[in-house]
Amino acid sequence: MTQLSKHFHLSEFTKSQTASRRGINNTPNGAQVQALKLLCEKVLEPVREHYGKPVVISSGFRSARLNRAIGGSRTSQHSKGEAADFEIAGVSNVEVCRWMEKNLNYDQLILEFYTPGLPNSGWIHVSFSANRMRNQELTARRVRKWGRTRTEYVPGIVA
Repeated sequence: MTQLSKHFHLSEFTKSQTASRRGINNTPNGAQVQALKLLCEKVLEPVREHYGKPVVISSGFRSARLNRAIGGSRTSQHSKGEAADFEIAGVSNVEVCRWMEKNLNYDQLILEFYTPGLPNSGWIHVSFSANRMRNQELTARRVRKWGRTRTEYVPGIVA
């Protein structure tokens, strides 16, 4: 088992029901593993250390084929090993985002599909890139307009 950092293993970032079901190889190459190590060391480990609770990865690395299969963006940082979606059981996703915003550097921090009043609704997306550090915060929410539902990204962590 490949250890990415003190509390994180590669297997947490490569598991995928879609990949298993469809027989998709979701193994990262060396550069992608190095990017995952940086993500863990610079962002996820400090979060784990601060809260003293497991950081549960819901979506980590996605091979190009897996990313296409789930309808991910062609430019997804998940496919580069630079992004993860996660939660910490019993801790509000908004609280975690606000702590990260004040204490860490990252490329993007996105509070995804949070419902006010439901602290563990949605999840947190974070990316870290050795080549780009925007320290950009966004909130993703579903918006229904003209009978269609789409994702809207607004600046900041909006709760």
